[in-house]
Amino acid sequence: MEFGNKPSDGGHLLLRPEELASLGLDDGQRRKFIRRIYGSDDFINGGWRLCIWIEDNDLKEAQSIESLKARIEAVRRVRLASRDKGANALAKRAHQLKLMRIGTRSTIVVPGVSSERRPYLTAGLVDDHTTLTNLAFGLYDAPLWNMAVVASRLHLVWIATVCGKLETRYRYSNTLGWNTFPVPTLTEKNKADLTRCAEDILLAREAHFPATIADLYDPDKMPSDLREAHERNDEVLERIYIGRRFRNDTERLEKLFELYTKMTAGQGTTKKRKAGASA
Repeated sequence: MEFGNKPSDGGHLLLRPEELASLGLDDGQRRKFIRRIYGSDDFINGGWRLCIWIEDNDLKEAQSIESLKARIEAVRRVRLASRDKGANALAKRAHQLKLMRIGTRSTIVVPGVSSERRPYLTAGLVDDHTTLTNLAFGLYDAPLWNMAVVASRLHLVWIATVCGKLETRYRYSNTLGWNTFPVPTLTEKNKADLTRCAEDILLAREAHFPATIADLYDPDKMPSDLREAHERNDEVLERIYIGRRFRNDTERLEKLFELYTKMTAGQGTTKKRKAGASA
């Protein structure tokens, strides 16, 4: 799991949807040079923006289009004028965001900040023509069963315990939350079952289009089919851990910390063995 893309562009590579026409691109050029881009708030509340996306191999073609060339030059000037040496160095590739992370098939989106009122973390899935800002995390081209893990009650109580908060909202961390989350060894059947659970959650959301994630995960208004899809997901995942549903969040955390202790103890042993071998 990695951060999305920090623009560092002075606003010249990002577009509101209504600005797209001003670039004068034909359909083929739009397909090649434009991507949707989401931050956490965009993903949860139904907004979205666009960004100019130019691969190095396509730079010459992009520069032949006056509207894109002008924006590339504007980014170059912004980066060169910065007092930050890192930004100055980025001026060499002014046609691109600071990072260029995008799934070649799909990306599992994990919002960086989410309301503590929601019963689940609102992970989702976007296609290969959609990328993320650095205000969200992405699992790029990851198996879909990863989404089932993130969207579980089990993962939410872990995040609420080990990650920080922004005011009262959950503040997700890939290093503190995802990298530390203990998952038992999964069989191929486990992965297939969890993949189906993630698909069911996505289908339940789709059935309520155009409702936003914020609408769907309002704890007082959550649709019954979506809640049931999450319940099935929790049932499948928790049976992998202990063969039944957990009784409560306290029991969930006790099991997770038990597994985390074993996981980190194993890592310590491995490091000692490597040190001994090198000595």
